[in-house]
Amino acid sequence: MFRKHKQILLLAVIFLCGTLISVGQEPVKLSLQDALKLALQNNTNILNSELDLKIAQKKIWEITASGLPRIDAKVGYTYYPVVPTLPASFFDPKADPGATISLMPKQNAVGDITVSQLIFSGSYLVGLQAVKVYYGLTKQNTEKTKLDVIETVVNTYHMLQMAEESRKILNQNLENIDKTLYEITEMNKQGFVEKTDVDQLVVTGNTIRNAVNQIDSNLDMGYRLLKIQLGLQDSAKIELTDKMESGDSLSKSSLQLISEQFNIDQNVDFQLTKTSESIAGLDLKLAKSSYLPSINGFYDHTEKLKAPLLDFQPKDLIGVNLSIPIFSSGLRSSVVAQKRMSLEKAQNTTKFVSSSLVMQASQYQNDVKLKLERYEIQKKSKELSDDIYQRTLEKYKQGISSSMDLMTTQNQYLTNLTNYYQSIYDLQGSKSKLEKLYNINQDVQNK
Repeated sequence: MFRKHKQILLLAVIFLCGTLISVGQEPVKLSLQDALKLALQNNTNILNSELDLKIAQKKIWEITASGLPRIDAKVGYTYYPVVPTLPASFFDPKADPGATISLMPKQNAVGDITVSQLIFSGSYLVGLQAVKVYYGLTKQNTEKTKLDVIETVVNTYHMLQMAEESRKILNQNLENIDKTLYEITEMNKQGFVEKTDVDQLVVTGNTIRNAVNQIDSNLDMGYRLLKIQLGLQDSAKIELTDKMESGDSLSKSSLQLISEQFNIDQNVDFQLTKTSESIAGLDLKLAKSSYLPSINGFYDHTEKLKAPLLDFQPKDLIGVNLSIPIFSSGLRSSVVAQKRMSLEKAQNTTKFVSSSLVMQASQYQNDVKLKLERYEIQKKSKELSDDIYQRTLEKYKQGISSSMDLMTTQNQYLTNLTNYYQSIYDLQGSKSKLEKLYNINQDVQNK
């Protein structure tokens, strides 16, 4: 009875493990938007940039806290091997002549509490402004990292779509070739066609088969790359759900993107340049603040375990420290001059980046136009070469065309097919660059 229960338990465990394994091997189905959201959540570069943003938030409080009240406590222990004394007669004329009185205890413990507050400091005020600008710079760098990751994931997704579509079409052609090869082989056995025709068709099939094998290898590496970009385990399986954009849809989206107006204020690179200019301006203000005085207030309270006989130190003390810079042998003026020139450099850089981005926007728009025109041409060439190939294949079956004709049209078809998919990938890549420049995909996580 016990053995039977043990066998049932073992079968249950095996069934459960098999279920878990099958569930674990379920492919992750991803649209392009799903892939982008996953990348924004798990990509290593984005995770690190968000940690930088949190560090910047803590930095704001670090600078702010440096001007808020501070409380410090100290505890000290002292031991005097030789204690100063005075004759007892100094205090009491009737005391024995040899008697002495210790001025302080031989050992003592002292506790001290100090409360300090910054009242005025020019560098502190500038520092508060600078740390906020620094946080803005970090936030902009985070957005730039997201845009870089989005562009990379989009290109990888499109590359995999192109490869999957190419493999599907090549497999269909290989199936047609194998079917024709079977028919031609049977005809050769009957003496209707030469052995050369059979061999030529075998070569054609091998060419397509090699192309399929190369695509399979590229797909394997492409999926591995996408999993790294999305932060997935290498053992995960991915299935793309979006179909490759082509035809009128691709042409329409490309034309719509070209018609978009470039708003330079939305460009992250321009925002970073403007922020760098602001930081240079704050550096100049910080250098100028070195001419201003600084004021600190404090309160100090001291407790002693054993008070000395003569203790002139008060328990409580309130005071203000005023520090006034007077003469630095030209040090401060030299620093201010350097910061002023750095600000001028930052302003020059902003003008240069502004002009460069406008020119880049025009260049990317023209690039999309050219790639769109090339895509339209390759689409027509692909359709024509496909039609020519299919007609030649039928003529070959009927004995009207030679094996050389079939080989020529097949090579022409494969070349045009490759060029067609390459034109789609190139157009998609040009669109991604322009979308990144326009900062169009910044809010993918909210879609």
